[in-house]
Amino acid sequence: MKHKFISDSHTHSERSFDGNDGVMMMCEQAAGIGLYSLTITDHCECNEYYEKNVREDISRSVTDIYRARGMYHNRLKVYTGIELGQPTQDTKAAQEALLLGNYDFVLGSLHNLKGEQDFYFLEYTEETAGLFLTHYLRELKELAEQNIFDSLAHLDYPLRYIIGNAGIHPDMKMFSDMLDDVLLTVIKNEKAIEINTSGLRQIIGRTLPDENVIRRFRELGGKYVTLGSDAHRWGDIGSGIEEGLEMLASCGFTHFTVYEKREPQLLPIL
Repeated sequence: MKHKFISDSHTHSERSFDGNDGVMMMCEQAAGIGLYSLTITDHCECNEYYEKNVREDISRSVTDIYRARGMYHNRLKVYTGIELGQPTQDTKAAQEALLLGNYDFVLGSLHNLKGEQDFYFLEYTEETAGLFLTHYLRELKELAEQNIFDSLAHLDYPLRYIIGNAGIHPDMKMFSDMLDDVLLTVIKNEKAIEINTSGLRQIIGRTLPDENVIRRFRELGGKYVTLGSDAHRWGDIGSGIEEGLEMLASCGFTHFTVYEKREPQLLPIL
């Protein structure tokens, strides 16, 4: 790897409902390919927190990460994270989940609208895609205003499936004001947005969000950007992170962000 501080800040172990591998295996891969740091951010879908006993999975994830941190402290920085999905849909669950560990990093995500399935399962037409995006950005603004996360993950998440699965390409200029509202809220609260590189290995073929959004974030005064592969298996650890760093630099950023004890740490793009 040509960059010095390659850090993957969005990954899922077997403690996530859709994860595959143990934390130790993920850390071994990260250390083996020369990552500077790895953050495990197992899923906590807050709207399913009580129904599916998510608490137990998160507690086990935290224990696994603490153990791995001790094992790999000389080879890799291992950070404790969590991905809060839909925290506005059950604020009590979100607050309880945040007490389950001494987290370094909290991702905020919106995988489904209130009362709907994950965007993966929805059916799209030109009309419904626009409606879903409108409702998504409104609810994403609520999430940004809730302000309990460190970085807002894959903030155009529905496009992974609207473009990637349905082959529909919405005119995102129609949503520019709504997107600006989200970005400005994140900036006001001194939080980060994420470059999620999973799209580079999926049909959509680009990061989530893309370069246009990252450039706009900087124009509006954004400072903090994290990068994550969204890996759900050991072989995807670090995937696309260097491409994400290069895109970040092309947008005028000289540093990217990792979080330690919920505080942003700016690392140079070298």
